[in-house]
Amino acid sequence: MALKIQPLSDRVLIEPMAAEQKTASGLYIPDTAKEKPQQGKVVAVGKGKKDYDMTVKVGDTVLYGKYSGTELKLDGAEYLMMREDDILAIV
Repeated sequence: MALKIQPLSDRVLIEPMAAEQKTASGLYIPDTAKEKPQQGKVVAVGKGKKDYDMTVKVGDTVLYGKYSGTELKLDGAEYLMMREDDILAIV
């Protein structure tokens, strides 16, 4: 599915991965106690700044800070828009 949004400059659009439903010991986590996911898949990438090429590509799985980015809702799905500098690592 092609999105109708193109990030500008060094911004990246990320689809967060689902939060864990249960712990390693088998306990189910209620919705109120779940933490925000810190891992996601890159859906769209801007062109970068002058003299600066983008490191991440569409399809990369990345780690980002817990409170990074701006939450967006497009076509019923939730996304995060953030600068490439807010991405901590490519997994």
